Amino acid sequence: MDAQALKDSWHQVSRSGDQVPLYFYSALFLMYPETRNMFPVSMAHQRDRLVGALGHIVSNVDRVNELVPFLQQLGRDHRKFSVVADHYPAVGRALLATLEHFLGDRWTPALAQAWTQAYDLVAQVMVEAAAEAAKTTPPWWEAEVISHELRTLETAVIRARMKYQYPFQPGQSASVSVVKRSGRWRYYSMANAPRQDNTIDLHVRMVDGGAVSTALVLGTRRGDILRLGAPVGDRLTLRPDMPGDLLLIAGGTGLAPLKALVEQAIFGGPGRKVDLIVGARTSRDLYDLDTLTKMDAEQPWLTVTPAVSHDPFYRGNRGYAVDVALQSWRGQEVFVCGSEEMVRATVARLLDAGVPADQIHFDEFTSERGLES
Repeated sequence: MDAQALKDSWHQVSRSGDQVPLYFYSALFLMYPETRNMFPVSMAHQRDRLVGALGHIVSNVDRVNELVPFLQQLGRDHRKFSVVADHYPAVGRALLATLEHFLGDRWTPALAQAWTQAYDLVAQVMVEAAAEAAKTTPPWWEAEVISHELRTLETAVIRARMKYQYPFQPGQSASVSVVKRSGRWRYYSMANAPRQDNTIDLHVRMVDGGAVSTALVLGTRRGDILRLGAPVGDRLTLRPDMPGDLLLIAGGTGLAPLKALVEQAIFGGPGRKVDLIVGARTSRDLYDLDTLTKMDAEQPWLTVTPAVSHDPFYRGNRGYAVDVALQSWRGQEVFVCGSEEMVRATVARLLDAGVPADQIHFDEFTSERGLES
């Protein structure tokens, strides 16, 4: 198939902006009314992102070998929406109808065949992964909240105990749903390495209009039940063959997966030196500093350095986390997590400073994660 033709045609379609998801869902619901309940109005933002992510993934089918692990994770996690194999052809037909509508005369039989083959390949990977996972794991796991700490007016640290063993790696994330707001999911990273007591920690910052984050920060209490989808992501995990020390750069609640890596190093015993730079706008935003300071004091190989960018009265390191981090860079593997804007700016600054690209680790599938929200 002509991968460049797929990319060029998707680029052309995406220029139509919000009209693309509007047409896609109109076509999907008209052809397959039973799918309407899978995409409620309350998830309008997330479902619109689905279309963009879907087009991006399929048009990059020439990277399918790189995408296979990610697609397998998507297939496993989509089970939480009660997605079954029969739904994939429906989505594919709606996607093709959308492409045909916006491309007009440029929609040729050859291009239609290329898109069909590419979509079928992506769908096959996801369907097979879902079927395999269904043999041994549930579509979601439940956890009971055992503590809820409001650290700032908009940030909470939640500890929940999984009812069954939850197989995740430090650095991974999961889609989370509050049972009393069933049907709405949002991604959060586990802020810990796996524990024998099956507890997990979530760091949640409330966002404007975020139903799940608001429920977790303001409405969640001890005893409430959460649901977690299958763990996803390997960009922020430690590979067994990854050598040397670590430099971790966190922004806001992007601290969560990096704190999990620190726990992994603690449980794994000494062997790595870890520098953790925790960035925040003001000192009040250093919501987990007491815990991190205690970890720093207990582990001689760990150095925790707060960096505050917009607080003229702060007496510690002032400036952006990446600039403070570069003062500590000695060739270590660098992990970055935070908002999309923070990650983009930090990675660009690291590259400009001469840090090799293959030593910088961050989650580059943020846009595709729209499939999961």
